[in-house]
Amino acid sequence: MENGEKMRVIVAITGASGVIYGIRLLEELKKHETYLIISEEAKKLIGYETKYELEELKKMASEFYNEDEMESKLASGSFKCDAMVIVPCSLKTMAAIANGFAFNLITRAAACCLKEGKKLIVVPRETPLDLISIENMARLRKAGVVVLPAMPAFYHKPASVDDIINFIVGKIMEQMGIEHELYERWK
Repeated sequence: MENGEKMRVIVAITGASGVIYGIRLLEELKKHETYLIISEEAKKLIGYETKYELEELKKMASEFYNEDEMESKLASGSFKCDAMVIVPCSLKTMAAIANGFAFNLITRAAACCLKEGKKLIVVPRETPLDLISIENMARLRKAGVVVLPAMPAFYHKPASVDDIINFIVGKIMEQMGIEHELYERWK
């Protein structure tokens, strides 16, 4: 992605541990248009896992939506976006997308991305994985979804938790074609 090009990205944060990945991605996408959706369960985890307040996160995004706002423009295939990232992606959300069950704005926006051929990236953060979840990941991958589990590497010698978070966020940004300096690539 060229430096001056602005992307339109839907960022969804769901109820899985690791909400900091979604928050850090929002911080990195500040030069782009971001449409933030936070699930009710994620709102609880933001309070448990981070120092951030919901109002702070709303201000980081170009626009904010609750998961029940099914009448929003994000629920339509005519909404033009370049990519959608669900980070972290709960196994419930992943299962719903894999099985065509658009029960909230997050899963409906994901379905729209799939039907319109837009980049969809899911970042599951769960371990160990059961067979059903692995099969759901395979279904998503076969449908063209990028499945990017939050599995940090250590070749860049992370010195802090922030370095580990930045590695995953950098991998997400690479999938969208956005340049970054969040970690040193393998030489």
